[in-house]
Amino acid sequence: MPAKKSQSYSNHARWQPLFHFVASPITGAYAFYLIYLAFIVTTNWNVIQAVVALAIACGVWVSRTMAVTVQNRVIRLEMRLRLKEVLPVALTARIPELSVRQLIALRFASDAELPGLVERTLKGEFARPRDIKQAITDWQPDFLRC
Repeated sequence: MPAKKSQSYSNHARWQPLFHFVASPITGAYAFYLIYLAFIVTTNWNVIQAVVALAIACGVWVSRTMAVTVQNRVIRLEMRLRLKEVLPVALTARIPELSVRQLIALRFASDAELPGLVERTLKGEFARPRDIKQAITDWQPDFLRC
């Protein structure tokens, strides 16, 4: 089995080829084409085809959205449990102040640097989750996400 390549801020984004490059663009383009066709040649059949194509494209998109939502909920739970183990008592009480997006960004930090990053996050030093990720020095890869 080949070794997994290292992960960092610059290459951590995850692309699902079948979703991002096949299902989503094809169903989206097909739906737009049939909607366009229904406006140009308005017949009952063209309108029905456009509605069905739009429903399929929406179904493809929503299925991905639901998967990512569940993934984010699992990450939120995982991070709250992890933070309870590694943070000092003063910071543990402030875990609920972290947003889901902040928790998701913090998951890549090592246990050693996590308390400092959480403290900086709660002070408002990071404007966006990507700023948190860029501040991580000891990146912990996540190869299990979808």
